Amino acid sequence: MNRKVIIIGSGPAGLTAATYAARANLEPLVFEGVQPGGQLTITTDVENYPGFPDGIMGPDLMDKFRDQAKRFGAECYFKHVTKVDLESNPFKVWVADETFTSDSIIIATGATAKLLGLESEKNLMGHGVSACATCDGFFFKDKKVFVIGGGDSAMEEASFLTKFASEVQIIHRRNELRASKIMQDRVLNNPKIHIQWNTTLEDIKGNVDDGVSAVILKDIISGDIRSEECDGVFLAIGHTPNTELFDNFLNLDEKKYICTDDNSTKTSVPGIFACGDVQDSIYRQAVTAAGSGCMAAIDAERYLESIESS
Repeated sequence: MNRKVIIIGSGPAGLTAATYAARANLEPLVFEGVQPGGQLTITTDVENYPGFPDGIMGPDLMDKFRDQAKRFGAECYFKHVTKVDLESNPFKVWVADETFTSDSIIIATGATAKLLGLESEKNLMGHGVSACATCDGFFFKDKKVFVIGGGDSAMEEASFLTKFASEVQIIHRRNELRASKIMQDRVLNNPKIHIQWNTTLEDIKGNVDDGVSAVILKDIISGDIRSEECDGVFLAIGHTPNTELFDNFLNLDEKKYICTDDNSTKTSVPGIFACGDVQDSIYRQAVTAAGSGCMAAIDAERYLESIESS
């Protein structure tokens, strides 16, 4: 059966799009992907989403999003889209050997924070390890934290963390920063921030109950290994948008984020819309993702009305 709209991905963007599309009687079909609920499912306390003054656990918040979408008739499946064909309408979507067609598609596949690949990093994510200072900085008031990276993202994270942390240490594997001059100056002139050059993070010590207690660092010049006590580790080595499926069909920017029209979620292909972190390299917040999910559903509804009336 051909669908009016298929939503690829979940998280705040995809599930908000599902709610709005379902309320517009578009009967959306949602494929939630390999991480149903998106990045918030690996987040513990969410304290900056409006409407939850006492905070809410990330997975619980996404369950509420999903339940709301399903209440209005959205079909949500924990399935992963393996291939698409956006050459002609109706568009084709494959889930393993199953093929689905749709008059419009909303892409909400998100982005994945680049990690170092440490076992401790994975185990302690949300328990003292974070990839988002804006989300979690508040929890580190008067604490000592480490930021890993040397680009603009790392400088922004470090600067933001000084609003809360008593001390911010930047760990960088080179002897000079990759960040823009203005961001470097901001960091170098901040008395709360110190940079450890030619250094790599080898391991993170701590546990789920008590959080991070120390980091293991390596001086790549001398080879010396040392331990330093701290309360948190922020990974700021970038994000990778999940756009592999769409590389051959849509216009992407130099960082592989999907390009959308100004004040719109329209992509380079009519009938294809993108929302959330897959097209937003700047804000990357749950609330902005949800807002763009609303926009995508409205854009899709208007698109479908236009092709029906033509």
